Amino acid sequence: MRNYFNYFTEIEERFQQRRGALLLLSTIDWALIETWREAGIPLEAVLRGIDAAFDKYESRQRKARMQRINGLAWCAQAVMESAEEMREAATGTAAKTEKETPEGFEHDRVAAHLEAAAAALETSKASHEACAATATRLRELAEDIRQDTEGKRDLESLERTLTVLEDKLYGAIKIAAPEKLLTDLKEHADRELAPYRSRMVAAQLQQVKDQFERKQLLVYYDLPRLSLFYMSQQ
Repeated sequence: MRNYFNYFTEIEERFQQRRGALLLLSTIDWALIETWREAGIPLEAVLRGIDAAFDKYESRQRKARMQRINGLAWCAQAVMESAEEMREAATGTAAKTEKETPEGFEHDRVAAHLEAAAAALETSKASHEACAATATRLRELAEDIRQDTEGKRDLESLERTLTVLEDKLYGAIKIAAPEKLLTDLKEHADRELAPYRSRMVAAQLQQVKDQFERKQLLVYYDLPRLSLFYMSQQ
């Protein structure tokens, strides 16, 4: 399996490659990737699904004029089918584990990411108590990372901790947010997802909608994403 922490960029690059033209992923696309990641769908399954969706589209395109694929939602069903095929093929086999630190996720860079997120939270005006508590915890994690000179810190374990921290922070922000803001975000999500309703099952559609609303609320309050998937690779 490809580098765990290349999940977002690998998917974006494969989609753009198969489409044959540079197309920036939309907020809905990123929300869909989030749902795949949180569901534990392997990167390889997503890439296979994208390829399968485009192969099917291209074979039909030769026979009839079709609307061009403009979003990852076109690939959603193929990705789920690919994931199921991989699960069936992997039944009874032992999973391989990789302990080496992925390139670009060296401890100093990870610590810097956590410290930058903490600094952003400390200056936020949204739910001050929750932001301050999260910032304190991020600085503790950053210090642990910097002191881990032997490389014992498991980045996937750290990622799970960051997911929990962001879930708690998002919950506090959402509770404190004005009713009209939340209503507007839901209406926005419904409009954005309308073209894709026929391409995703109800459960997946709701997951993408939830992720979209989450991302938009954090953007509204100018709050950082904590996940290492959002760490700058510059």
